[in-house]
Amino acid sequence: MIITRSPFRISLGGGGTDLPSYYTKHGCSLITAAIDKYMYVSVNKLAVEDFIRLKYSQTEKVERVGELQHELARESLKLTGTKTGLEIASMADIPAGTGLGSSGSYTVALLKALHTLKKEVISAEKLAEEACYIEMDILGKPVGKQDQYIASFGGIIQMKIDKKGNVEIKPLNLPLGVIKGLENDILLWYTDIRRESYKILKEKSKKIRMLNKIKEIGEASRIALQNGNTELFGRLLDRHWRIKKTISDKISSSKIDYWYEIAKKSGAIGGKIMGAGGGGFFMFCCPGNKKFLREKMKEEGLKELDWRFDFEGTKILANFD
Repeated sequence: MIITRSPFRISLGGGGTDLPSYYTKHGCSLITAAIDKYMYVSVNKLAVEDFIRLKYSQTEKVERVGELQHELARESLKLTGTKTGLEIASMADIPAGTGLGSSGSYTVALLKALHTLKKEVISAEKLAEEACYIEMDILGKPVGKQDQYIASFGGIIQMKIDKKGNVEIKPLNLPLGVIKGLENDILLWYTDIRRESYKILKEKSKKIRMLNKIKEIGEASRIALQNGNTELFGRLLDRHWRIKKTISDKISSSKIDYWYEIAKKSGAIGGKIMGAGGGGFFMFCCPGNKKFLREKMKEEGLKELDWRFDFEGTKILANFD
């Protein structure tokens, strides 16, 4: 049995510029970070049975790889040339459809396990590109490259993509004091709203002018983070959110807007819904006293997520082969 894990992520600035419809014309620059909430995947060789049993929110048992309904698992098995005689299971700390990059984390964790099963060593870059190839090229999903890369590499990184799709990863290498300060000042709250991101991402890809502004904010956010200026970072989050909402009427809602204004009145400088929008997790920046903000969010029924940064990326937890 092989067990792998991949981190989920929070986008800190420039999110959305990693969509190919944008970066092939303007290039991408964003800041993203892995957190210590994970997708776990186990792959076990069956001793005598010659089928695939796949366990996720459902269970599939098929005779051939091509019969799998789970697209990411099916194409990962095809890409790695993995045959039958396997049991594959996945578990996650965070629900899918909540804006923290679950599909990218799953694909990267599964590919890592399948390569390990075949005794193949694969780099973090190659692992991320294979996951991108499956989601973007084979399945044609309207997603970008952020989730797969940050899941593979981990850490707090600046990610640049040129017009040809080549990716450059630069760790921000923040001082420990700044990292601890960010972990203290950035609060994540679960709205208990799950949504389908693909429709929103299709609309986002058409809003070039807004994404230009978001890329500029992402660069300003990088400078603020490297200078340890949490207050400026919070104000940039607020600006990002107000621009992001104009991209699609599906990104926010009257309920989300209501929660955002309560947070601003309760000490948050800025924030945004993670991922494509529409639900999932709210991220707020609150450098000051957080007691009042926590009280108000709990009164509204939102659940706080205790988190820290992850600097390991996708890794093998166990290999009993």
